[in-house]
Amino acid sequence: MTETSALQGLPVAHFNESPGLYAVVVFELAFDLPAEQVWSAVVEPAALAHWFPSKVAVELLRGGRIEFSDDPNMPPTSGEVTDVQRLARFAYTWGEDEIVQELTSVDGTTTLHFVNVLGDRAAAARNAAGWTVCLQELRKHLAGSEADGPHSSSAAPWTPVYEEYVALGFPHGAPIPGRPDASDDA
Repeated sequence: MTETSALQGLPVAHFNESPGLYAVVVFELAFDLPAEQVWSAVVEPAALAHWFPSKVAVELLRGGRIEFSDDPNMPPTSGEVTDVQRLARFAYTWGEDEIVQELTSVDGTTTLHFVNVLGDRAAAARNAAGWTVCLQELRKHLAGSEADGPHSSSAAPWTPVYEEYVALGFPHGAPIPGRPDASDDA
């Protein structure tokens, strides 16, 4: 995939699917940090506040409840933790989707494999753009920089990132939260 201007310097997603089985948006980010530090950033509610699109409350155990609130574009909702393996894997449902975060660590570098298993393949461009903005905030947070979250004025703007994913051929057409009667049919 060629990085375009709106994606320059940002985490870039890949779209994969097996028709009839799954459609996923996938990111891979490497951090020169120990797994413990990256793990804390992806599971602890206080750290999630710096990069995740919603406030999160979670019972960090398989079958535990995960609650999402305070997203300006979405009503509060909840899901279920489908897997948790300390320092290695955190997966949960969110609406029709599943989010899977896997960590691998080698020689002081920790790689985060972030996968959004889509309940609707038409959400690929929309979700890829949203996670790109969020994961850039995670990068800033883990680098020790100011990270005010994906809805802040200092975050990358969602619309041009979304338009780049559509231009790259990501499926689109799903409703866009926060935009009444709008879909991502660009």
